[in-house]
Amino acid sequence: MDQEANSKLLLQLVQMKMPFGKYKGRVLCDLPEPYLVWFKQKGFPKGKLGVLLETLYEIKLNGLEYLLYDLKSKVKK
Repeated sequence: MDQEANSKLLLQLVQMKMPFGKYKGRVLCDLPEPYLVWFKQKGFPKGKLGVLLETLYEIKLNGLEYLLYDLKSKVKK
């Protein structure tokens, strides 16, 4: 995956809201890690949402949330 595609993924993680479930309406990057672990065990949804949730899972698993902090603060302004 190229750098531009990675940047778009990160931007979507701080903008897109969860469309269903317990955390419906919450921005993806704000989903709690146990919820992402649950998806990992049960299977991520198909399509774009699944890719985003799996990416977020990997980010949180590897302690890389700092990649989202600055971007999130810029998007909210």
